[in-house]
Amino acid sequence: MKIPPFTLERQYSEIGIDVENAVLNILQKGQYIGGHEIAKFEDSFASLIGVSDVISCNSGTDALVLALRALDIGHGDEVITTSFSFFATAEAISIVGANPVFVDINLSTFLLDINQIESRINSRTKAIIPVHLFGNAVDMTNLKLISKKYNLKIIEDCAQATCTLWDSQNVGSIGDIGCFSFFPTKNLGCAGDGGAVTTSNKSLAQKIRELAVHGSPKKYTHNYIGYNSRLDVIQAAILNVKIKSIKKWVKLRQKIADNYSKLINENPLLKLPQTNTELSHNTWNQFVIKVKNEKFSYKQNYLELFETDIIKNKTPRNFVKSELQKIGINSIIYYPIPIHAQLAYKEKIFEKDLLLNTEKLCTEVLSLPMFPEITFEEQVYISENLNLILEKYDQISQISA
Repeated sequence: MKIPPFTLERQYSEIGIDVENAVLNILQKGQYIGGHEIAKFEDSFASLIGVSDVISCNSGTDALVLALRALDIGHGDEVITTSFSFFATAEAISIVGANPVFVDINLSTFLLDINQIESRINSRTKAIIPVHLFGNAVDMTNLKLISKKYNLKIIEDCAQATCTLWDSQNVGSIGDIGCFSFFPTKNLGCAGDGGAVTTSNKSLAQKIRELAVHGSPKKYTHNYIGYNSRLDVIQAAILNVKIKSIKKWVKLRQKIADNYSKLINENPLLKLPQTNTELSHNTWNQFVIKVKNEKFSYKQNYLELFETDIIKNKTPRNFVKSELQKIGINSIIYYPIPIHAQLAYKEKIFEKDLLLNTEKLCTEVLSLPMFPEITFEEQVYISENLNLILEKYDQISQISA
């Protein structure tokens, strides 16, 4: 049996005719920039998230940049976030000229450790970007208390968390601004790149809308130095089809996560993903297990560690991934190298001793196949083989010891 980590083929068999009709309608009408489909999607997404305004844009990365620029964050400013995320989270901060300040993660939830934030705040700190990673919500209740205490803005990175709730409220509607990605692998994905910014602050919404179109409130009038970051109309049309099914797909993801949790046996090497308290309504963009690496030791040069200990040596996680691959089960590592250890930041000085959990986790995480259409039979096949592989590793470890 061959099982991909993610596929859109099965989803297309369900909604393909509607998608094709929507795209053909755009081509026939010739309205390729702006217009009805964009407005319809922005209204629908605003209703889904629970905000007054949605500004669609070219990508989730652009959404972050637009949010930062709208809050006048730039050179010399600092923004607190996590190093355990996709590179774009920190990249957007650097693009506007500000400096990312990384806080370590909680090893159980993989999310920003709220308890470490205050120690990283200073006079240059202007905002916090919590990342609702893998569909799991950051503790927004306590984060808002911190932001209020220090007069900081909150930009929610919701790229992997469409329809995730914190205390019955959609992420993307809790902070000052929410940023979403519609990359095809997301809970709500289009057929290419796409993104959106969410807010209920009308003045911020207007500024973001202008920044996304050359700083222009109306044709040939420019209030800011902006740029072109419009959502493609064809992508909007596809999203207008898919948004009708998003709640159903989220429920399927939650059922799949529940199945995995029941089918996968307890093992000293294994840690199943945890939802961040009962207030979080996880949408499971990924189902990420942790295969413990007890031999991990911190080194200053993480890239050297990555090349030698993680890739060339048989860490437990790598052993599991390789064995799954042999029987047709494809898994993915999100993320093998933390942001602060990337070559792009080699000139930056980060307090790496404060990010030990992040570095250790990058040697342990493994994402199992997760998409709404995966069958129960496939989930059983994955889980039973994972159980056997972990038992095999235990036996090998005992013999070698």
